[in-house]
Amino acid sequence: MAVRNVWRGSQTVRPLQTPYAFLPTQQRLGGVMRVSFADFDPAAFSFHGDPVLVLDNFWSGDERRLFREAMGRSSWRALEDMPQVHAAFPDCGNWRKAAIAMPEVQRLLARLAFPCIERYMESFDGITGRSLSFSYYSYGAGDCLLTHDDLADGPRGGAGALTTVERRLALVSYFHEEWETDWGGELMIYSSHWPGGSDRIKLTLSHCVAPEPGSLVLFTVPQYHRVCRVDPLVGEHKRLSIAGWFLTEHAGTGRYEAAQATARR
Repeated sequence: MAVRNVWRGSQTVRPLQTPYAFLPTQQRLGGVMRVSFADFDPAAFSFHGDPVLVLDNFWSGDERRLFREAMGRSSWRALEDMPQVHAAFPDCGNWRKAAIAMPEVQRLLARLAFPCIERYMESFDGITGRSLSFSYYSYGAGDCLLTHDDLADGPRGGAGALTTVERRLALVSYFHEEWETDWGGELMIYSSHWPGGSDRIKLTLSHCVAPEPGSLVLFTVPQYHRVCRVDPLVGEHKRLSIAGWFLTEHAGTGRYEAAQATARR
């Protein structure tokens, strides 16, 4: 489900009224801010200072159940039925994806009406449009996602009407009822640099985030990341999530074209 122009001047998304305060339960571990949602201050937080945010207990058990019921009403597509995606992510099992209906989109957006998100999204120059793109995902035994950086959607529109879509913040939130530590499915996030004299980028693991039920992860784009393969120990359980991006739109060229030019050198 893609939704356009949803934060600046929006009548749908409004700031949360619940007061929050920074408490000692907050942790910065290896550059990641991890805190219980009840203790999070969305007005004080900044993605410029903390590019990875993990909020525990973001959804209650009842809220997760409502989303799972909505997932049960959705029409799912398997990875093998999405040729372009399957080609980009080979040997990743056969995870499934589904669109999110509008009532659940509105529930999600209401919960995500954070000042820190709006400030970060509005910090970029030349914005001509704003949008969201989120979907349901279901990962079972053997499913994974290869390392990638979410760099951009790329250009769209014909000659004279080119628009570049830039992914700015990535999101993943978990809705399964339970998840054991040896079931896999962790979100791995990497730092990256170009070693001197090398033509290959060097990745270093910076964050390992277990798919804790009810948690939410937000991180800035681009950052290389992957989803670890779900272990057969999971049995019939599924790793159920919502994932996607906050995006900005720009006239003319952007990071996509810059990346293509770099790749051609």
